[in-house]
Amino acid sequence: MGAHLGVSRTALYRHFADKQSLLAAVGKEGFRQFRQVLADAWDGNGHGRIGFEAMAKAYIQFAVAHSSHYRVMFGGFIESAAKDGQFLAEARAAFQVLVDALVAQQNAGDIRRDDTVLMARFVWAVVHGTAMLLIDGQLPEPAQRKALEAYVVARIYASIREETLRAE
Repeated sequence: MGAHLGVSRTALYRHFADKQSLLAAVGKEGFRQFRQVLADAWDGNGHGRIGFEAMAKAYIQFAVAHSSHYRVMFGGFIESAAKDGQFLAEARAAFQVLVDALVAQQNAGDIRRDDTVLMARFVWAVVHGTAMLLIDGQLPEPAQRKALEAYVVARIYASIREETLRAE
């Protein structure tokens, strides 16, 4: 990593106590950027369904474009993350953007009034899984990637819309 940056490998440790500290800093910065990307997608697209769908697309695009950050953020590489208050605060703030968007849509009567955190975890799981498939090259054709992204976004929204579920 150091050679790629034009510095010696040990130079990085003058700024960080150990590898865990370095990874925590990368994760914190990743979550900070991620939160801003999600908030910008929501705010820049007028909220509601359009803003929500823009957030889902922004999530996937961020993950693919910043796959190294993304893997550090969600990959469990940071053993000390549970003890790092700033890391946890940045991670929670990014998740809160999704929760807040869902609450706003619930208050507008656009989506179900299910447990908001549970619903946010559902959305996160689906979008995260999609992002990982793309990061790992499981869908090499651009048309496949675009089709999956569009399908995922549409199906997530359809699943949380305020409608009565049909009995199976």
